[in-house]
Parts: sequence; structure tokens; C-alpha cells
Amino acid sequence: MRAAADGPVTEGQLLWEAPPERKRASNLVRYQRWLETERGLRFETYEQLWRWSVEELEAFWASVWDFFRIESHTPYRTVLEGRSMPGARWFPGAELNFAEHVFRHASAARPALVHKREGSPVGEVSWAELGRQVAGLAAQLRRMGVRRGDRVAAYLPNIPEAVVAFLACASLGAVWSCCSQDFGRRSVVDRLRQIEPRVLVTADGYRYGGRAFDRIPVVRELQEALPSLERTLLVANLDPGRGTRGLRDAQPWDPPGGERLEFEPVPFDHPLWVLYSSGTTGAPKGIVHGHGGILLDLLVALGIHFDLKPKDRFFWFTTTGWVMWNIVVSSLLLGCTAVLYDGSPGHPEVDSLWGLVPEAGITFFGTSAGYIGACAKAGAEPGRHFDLRGLHSICYTGSPLAPELWAWSYRHVADHVWFSAVSGGTDVCGPFVGGVPTLPVRAGRFQCRCLGASVEAFDETGRPVVDEVGELVVTRPMPSMPLFLWNDASGERYRESYFALYPGVWRHGDWIKITPEGEAVIYGRSDATLNRMGVRIGSAEIYRVVEDLPEVVDSLVVDLTALGREGFMSLFVVLREGVQLDAALEERIRIALRRDLSPRHVPDAVFAVPEIPRTLNQKKLEVPVRRILLGTPPGQAVDRDAMSNPESLRAFVELGERLRGRRP
Repeated sequence: MRAAADGPVTEGQLLWEAPPERKRASNLVRYQRWLETERGLRFETYEQLWRWSVEELEAFWASVWDFFRIESHTPYRTVLEGRSMPGARWFPGAELNFAEHVFRHASAARPALVHKREGSPVGEVSWAELGRQVAGLAAQLRRMGVRRGDRVAAYLPNIPEAVVAFLACASLGAVWSCCSQDFGRRSVVDRLRQIEPRVLVTADGYRYGGRAFDRIPVVRELQEALPSLERTLLVANLDPGRGTRGLRDAQPWDPPGGERLEFEPVPFDHPLWVLYSSGTTGAPKGIVHGHGGILLDLLVALGIHFDLKPKDRFFWFTTTGWVMWNIVVSSLLLGCTAVLYDGSPGHPEVDSLWGLVPEAGITFFGTSAGYIGACAKAGAEPGRHFDLRGLHSICYTGSPLAPELWAWSYRHVADHVWFSAVSGGTDVCGPFVGGVPTLPVRAGRFQCRCLGASVEAFDETGRPVVDEVGELVVTRPMPSMPLFLWNDASGERYRESYFALYPGVWRHGDWIKITPEGEAVIYGRSDATLNRMGVRIGSAEIYRVVEDLPEVVDSLVVDLTALGREGFMSLFVVLREGVQLDAALEERIRIALRRDLSPRHVPDAVFAVPEIPRTLNQKKLEVPVRRILLGTPPGQAVDRDAMSNPESLRAFVELGERLRGRRP
């Protein structure tokens, strides 16, 4: 059933409830019935089930293991060795393989992948063909000397070859790490050099917004900047006739046929992939996740919270550099068809991406708050222009979405769908809060805390609060929490990143409110991480590029979304004596950021200021400056006695008054 969505919309307003038949057919209800039959457990409400899942961690995760029929080559000794964070160890003794669980669901009845490159027709990859290519590439990597624990790096667009390369890597027990091709040289080197890859899988380029982007010059630079690199595999994504384009130690992508699909059993906590933090306080952190932890956590997220079934075609607009790519690929664990798109979501029209729904047969459409906002702002009406009757779910993530845009989605996209939101992150490769189809959809609210995620809102004293905004924390371990951070043998950086504020409690860096009903509202970052087009990026990366320019002495970047534009990012620069901020210098700054990092790193506005506010130990005061720009009095935003230059705040107070006066 659907509640009326006409007129003004406020947070918490009922927008939709699933029909009874959809609730009964949900994986959540199936799991609850299984718990009752197999475990003798009965829960009347979702909140009761969630409470059990976080208080009885061992019983819950053991039930997930059995419900999803995890295949282990050796039995586990116990579910959880200790609950300390960090340090909790899950399912010791178990040996399994993530990729092996993917191919349990191979079927001739449906494709494994549906894919589309901008400007090209939709294509399909069968399960049989996916298996053939994965087996062939795995054998090829073995002949190159790749073994368990070796790193395979990728610099690829969102194309089927990326999925093949990842699964081949995982099948060997090698460690995968990928950067998107819209990342510039510096961004890629800062990430991949840390892990010392033996093999690079890359493409000659990609298409976006009607243009072709040749990345061979960047690939050549990567080869020089990665001394551990021994071989390069090149996918001809733009120009099939150009061979390896003169790259050293390179060969064209062409996995051999006739190989047997094999899987190396690895310990539950063996590294699967390395993802990267946004780089807010330095070089991006290499976040290492394990085969077993990711397998279990994403089965819960995708199977129960997204309610995916084998017949589904699961899509999320993403690049290979965002954690959502890993989640799309992981939908194969449930036998779904993963839908890949490589190109601009807004080309040739802002709502063109919705046209992929009927074209690719998408049933679950994932997107970002920014894309929904852009469609609404442009006056788009996807429901009128495209046949969306086959769509049953829409989900978004990336940043907060105003309640009226939830209602816009029902009015102008589809009024029959389950519209939900998830919030989690790269750090755990999954959601902390999300939805289930058995609960009502209320504007601006996440329907629930996810099973197994002991999420609370902490006040400034470290106490849990309800119906108040606080720090998003996780008070008990989850299997998908990072095994470790790369090159952090002592664990000091890991502890500093997540456990410094509340020892033994994971602090995520978001503001959250938990309602008395167990719903949640996310209000954005509580730290200095930025959010651009649904992707978290770090300020430190921007500073390295901007401050390399001879005209710039110092810089500061903040997210000013609250001034009325989603993802609005402002850059403040201190210039050398005698230099003026003119249009030419602004353009040089933008070009440098786009070239060395990505289009997401380019600010919406650039301002010259006399000085950047700093602490006594010379840390930039990003969060206090943001609060001042949004209207918080300086005395409440920062302790002046803890600053080396408190007079620097004056320029930001005055600038904030001007910016707020221009609020849309």
C-alpha cells in the first residue's frame, strides 16, 4: 500500500508499506521461520530480532552460517574468540573461498552479468562464460607466478573484465585491489604503491559524457611508479586494434580456454581485497577485509536487508573505485544477475540512467542521494519517460537525502517500489543501518539498524541516547570489520582511526539519531571526510595537489552541503605574496585536481583567505571551520586557547555570513 505523498513532506511521514504478499515472500520472513523451526526462536518484531542479533552475537552469526549453507573445507572451532575491538577473531579453523561461493549459483537460466558501456548496446555474460574466463585468467596468473597472498592491482572501468579479474584473483587466494580510471596518477599511486602488486590489470581507457578518455599515458606512469610490478594485462576497452600500446612487460587481455575452475581454500580471515579510505588525514589507508567476514556480512546485507533473490537483476551506479562496486559483484553470491554500467549517469539527459531499467531488466536500482537530487532539480520525470514496471526496489546511499526527495521518488519515479536507504561504508564494506521490506517507509529515515550491527548514538560523554543526535558508534564486533590496515604492523593506525575517541567502541564519523521505534536518521559526517557524488573523498589528497602549485601556500577544504546544495564543496587557499585569485588561477587549480585526482575532487567554489586556522600542533581545523561557516559562533566551535592562530577565524566568520546570505 502507498500513503499519500502529495503536499509538504516532513521527516518521519509515512510514504509506503509493502503489500502482505511481498512481506510473506521476503527473505527476512523466511529467515525468521527458519529460526523458529531450526533454533526454537520466535520474534514478534524486527526490533526484537535485531536486539537478539547484537546481544547473542555467536548464536546469530552461527545461524547465518547455517541458513546460507556456508561451505567450509574444514570446520570452525568456535564462532568468536573474544569480543574485544579491535582483536575479535571470527570462525577460527574454517577454510573457505569467497569465489567458490559465487559459483555455487551458476545457472543456465539467467546470465551472471548484464553490462553496458556508454554509447553501446547492452550485453550479457553467461555463468558458463564467466566461469570459463575466471578459470582461464586464474591459470594465466598462476603461470605468472601469482600465489596465495600476492597482490593483484587493477586500474579499470566498470566492465565485465574487472569482475573476471577479481574472481580469478580471489579463487587463487591472492589479494585484489582496484582503482577507477577516473582517478589520476597521484591518487592511484598513493593507493597501489602501498601494497606492492606483482600484476596490474588495466584498460586503455573509458568513455564518459560522450567523450573517450585515453589512459595509456597514466598506465605508463603507473608502471614506472610501482617498482614491484612484474606484468601488465591490458584490456582493449577503447581501441581493440592497438595491441599493448608499447607498454613494457604487457600482454593483451585474452584468458585461455579449457582450464578447470579451481578454488584455493584459505582461512576465514585470509585477505580478500584492499579498499582505501578517503585520505583525510594522510595517505589513504589500505583497509583489508577477509574472505569469510565479507562473505557472511554481505549475505546478510544483500540477502536480508536488500531482499535479493536469484531472479533479481541488481544494479548500483558506481565506479570500480567505490565500495558499491564490490557490493554489486557480491550479489552473485545469491545467484543474482549483476548489472554493470560504465559511463555518465546524466548523458545525454540527466535522467538517462533510469532508461537502463527496462533496457537491462533491472529489478533493484541503486543510486546516490546526489543523483536523485540532480534529477529532481532538473524537473525530470523518469516514471513518465521510461517503463519502470519491472522495478521493485530503489535504494540510495552516499549522503543524507531530504525528506521531500524521498516523496519525489514516489511521485516522479515509481509509486509501487520499496524505496530505502543504507549507510555504512568502505571501512566495513556494508551497511550499519538500512531497511527491510517488512517495515514501513518513512521520509528521511532508515528503516532499521542492520542485523548483527550494534549501532548506537553516543553523546559527548560516551553514553547511548535515543531521539537525540549523537556519534554513530558500533559497540560490538562485526565479521566484516577490517582485519588490519596495510603497513600498520603495530595496529596503531587502526586503533587511532576507529577506537581513539571511545576505547573499545568503533566510532564511524557520522552524526546519527536513533528513534524510539528503532529507525535512524543520518545527518552527515562528524569528521572531516567529504562526500562527492556519493563517494567519500579525503581532504589530504586535495591538499597535496593544491599546495604543489607555486601560487598556493596553504589550503583548506570543507563540505557545505547544509547551505542548500548536496555535496557542495568549498576550497580556501592562502596565496603567496603578490598573487591574486583570478579566473586563470582558479582554472589551474581545477585542472590540477581533475588531472591528478578525479572530477569529484574539483571544488564548487574557491576563496582566498589570509590564513588557515590551525591547532597548536599545526593540524588544520576542518570541522570547526565548517561549523563556523554554517553559523556556529566561534567560541562554541573551537577552543581558541588550543589554536596557534585564533585571529584566522575572523575571515571565516565574515565569509560564512556572506555564504549563508546566498543560501538557495
